Amino acid sequence: MKKKPLVVVTRKLPDSIETRMRELFNARLNLDDTPMTPEQIAEAARTADVLVPTVTDMIREDVINQPDCKLKMIANFGNGVDNIDVAAAHARGITVTNTPKVLTEDTADMTMALILAVPRRLIEGASILTEGKQHWAGWSPTWMLGHRIGGKRLGIVGMGRIGQAVARRARAFGLQIHYHNRRPVAPMIAEELGATYWESLDQMLARMDIISVNCPHTPATYHLLSARRLKLIRKEAYVVNTARGEVIDEDMLIKLIEAGDIGGAALDVYEHEPAVNPKLVRLARAGKVTLLPHMGSATIEGRVEMGEKVIINIRTFLDAHKPPDRVLPSML
Repeated sequence: MKKKPLVVVTRKLPDSIETRMRELFNARLNLDDTPMTPEQIAEAARTADVLVPTVTDMIREDVINQPDCKLKMIANFGNGVDNIDVAAAHARGITVTNTPKVLTEDTADMTMALILAVPRRLIEGASILTEGKQHWAGWSPTWMLGHRIGGKRLGIVGMGRIGQAVARRARAFGLQIHYHNRRPVAPMIAEELGATYWESLDQMLARMDIISVNCPHTPATYHLLSARRLKLIRKEAYVVNTARGEVIDEDMLIKLIEAGDIGGAALDVYEHEPAVNPKLVRLARAGKVTLLPHMGSATIEGRVEMGEKVIINIRTFLDAHKPPDRVLPSML
């Protein structure tokens, strides 16, 4: 029989996916889910035919360009590929794939939840009952007042699959849909969503009530919401980010919220994950921000579908065909 390829998986995956991987490949799994060190990832690249990393595993040029790197494929368990030096892999003849589309609805659901959470003070209100910091005397007509979202302007930064899914949900809540993208969406989609296109991100940011970041992290989008652009945002506005922390200048966002120059924020991602700026934690305790631990796509269904895509990509590649989710440098 033909020898099964060695597939190294960096983190614990759903049981059904790991079982299937063991059936198909010589799979080396990470059953206790302890994150691999850079040295362990480098060692895996020297021994494996296929590496299955996650978004928190950095597969940089120094790993890929090791003289004895054996990798033929990097099958990323994730939609983004900002953790992989795709150009270096391509130059070395290593195929890179990802798992697009399966997380669109889950991430859009969480984005909509956060759009609701900040103006309506949901986390702040829940903590009064669960943390016991103060006695709840019952309903009051002037207590814990937030803001309605119906009729407000939502500015979506990045109108790809997730941005469009967010827009569909937001429109059902009565929000006015605005967006900035590298290019306008198709007229049929814009009409369906009732979406207004802004070629200038600066002009859009200055006029929105809620801003939702839904673009990928690439060299071009690093600090897309820079210190200068964050200062354009209205004092009453909120910022929601379920994309990547690096898209926002986090330090400046904190300063503006502390100074009362931005109304608040809801964040599921952070610039220096897994570290969370202590100032953000203090703002959360003060009810100014809502913080979640990067769980926007965390559904059982989503994780299983991601794993199935990884397996399909590997099987297709090993059968000498083009994987359906191949990523090229020109696509980034």
